[in-house]
Amino acid sequence: MDGLIGQSDGLIRLAVFACVFLAMAAIELLWPKRVLIAPKRRRWLTNIGISATATLLLRLMALAVVPVAAIAAAIYAARHQIGFLNNVSWPEWIKIVVALLALDLAIWAQHLASHKVPLFWRLHQVHHADRDIDVTTAVRFHPVEIALSMLWKIVVVVPLGAPPLAVFLFEVILNACAMFNHANMALPAWLDRGLRLVLVTPDMHRVHHSVIRREHNSNYGFNLSLWDRLFRTYTPEPEAGQLGMTIGLNPYQSEAPTRFGWSLWLPFRQQKPEARNRN
Repeated sequence: MDGLIGQSDGLIRLAVFACVFLAMAAIELLWPKRVLIAPKRRRWLTNIGISATATLLLRLMALAVVPVAAIAAAIYAARHQIGFLNNVSWPEWIKIVVALLALDLAIWAQHLASHKVPLFWRLHQVHHADRDIDVTTAVRFHPVEIALSMLWKIVVVVPLGAPPLAVFLFEVILNACAMFNHANMALPAWLDRGLRLVLVTPDMHRVHHSVIRREHNSNYGFNLSLWDRLFRTYTPEPEAGQLGMTIGLNPYQSEAPTRFGWSLWLPFRQQKPEARNRN
């Protein structure tokens, strides 16, 4: 099983990504929540271009060192009996559930750190600078942030001893949930209320993209809504309402975030005082 996952996980994840992306894009087109501000074609080219650059960076890192992938790290740990879950005699399904929960909490903590640590915020603001939020915002992360995120997953996966299957499932779920909760879709209120008892919904995550600091410093979850409720970082609705709220960052309410070069260079620019994510 480990060998099969290691050989085909990339193709499977790409296929799932493409299916979910197309499904979310179709739903956005048919039942949009908000009217988008920026030209869609330009935003999409920039956001997808940033994602492609991040993928290229990970490939180059993999050529330079050992394979930089959380699944590869999980397979290595399993073969060498490294990590907590590789040294306990629990049923496999319990190990998978524990690993999924632990990884989801780790990503929540990473997201929190990206808002609290100035260096990480410089990178993460590329994601928040998008003045609209739709399925492509889910892949608009600076390449350096993506690389650091992968290294963080490896740091968690190895000592945890997460089963390779759990890591594979988590990567698939994380990508799918990120596209779902960034989608510009209008869910019925009753469905949103029910789903967000467990999952992060588009309306819940949209609050996180508000220009109001106390709102974008909340709702850090990508998959489960549990962590924000548990750690009291949950904000149910934006102050101005879902249709009246302003998306993005106050200093960058212009066409600049739709430009590919500007977005990639943003972390290295001199920071405007109002762009610093003070708490």
